[in-house]
Order: sequence, then C-alpha cells, then structure tokens
Amino acid sequence: MIKLTERAAKEVVGIIGQQKESARNSGEEFKPLYLRVGVKGGGCSGFSYSLDLTENVGELDEQCEQDGVAIICDPKSNLYLDGTVIDFRDELMGRGFVFTNPNATSSCGCGSSFAV
Repeated sequence: MIKLTERAAKEVVGIIGQQKESARNSGEEFKPLYLRVGVKGGGCSGFSYSLDLTENVGELDEQCEQDGVAIICDPKSNLYLDGTVIDFRDELMGRGFVFTNPNATSSCGCGSSFAV
C-alpha cells in the first residue's frame, strides 16, 4: 500500500492535533480522522494526487496505520498508488507533501500530477 515517511506522518499528526484542539476550543465533539489518499482525473499529466482528512471510511476502502496515522485509500486509487511513498518537505521555495510513485511513467514539474 502507501507509505508515509516519518516527516510526513509527523506533519499529518500535527494537523490532526490542530483540528482536535480547534474542536475542543469550540465545544464540538472530535471524531477520529483518517488520511484519505487518492487519485483524481486531471492535472497537467492526466492524474492528480489527493490528500484529505476525513471521518468517513468507505466499505471497500483499504486501511493501514503508520506512525500514528490511519491511512485509507479506495480500491481504484490504490491501483495507481500501490508502493507510493509520501514525504513532507519544508524548503525555502515552499512546503508540502511530495509523492514518489513507482507506477508513474511521467510526472509534471510541480509533482502533483502524473501519468501511467
């Protein structure tokens, strides 16, 4: 399935922690969040990556947990993402998640879309 680097997992845990704190401060109930990793049609190379935090797990979603992050992926996306490593970079030119996908035959310069 999909692998998170230690930096990526730490960033996701931090984001979830911020949302948990925000819910607590507003008196809302906080439900466990999952990192949904997926693929959408579009982008400059044909497919684009998607990352989202969600409370909802689909009946057919594949699930795993890594470094305190519960990861879910729908079966169609998993066909394109199996073996993908997600890292997080915080550099002078920007910060964000970076995908290394062994299934991609090409990717765009920004790294957010790919072709198979």
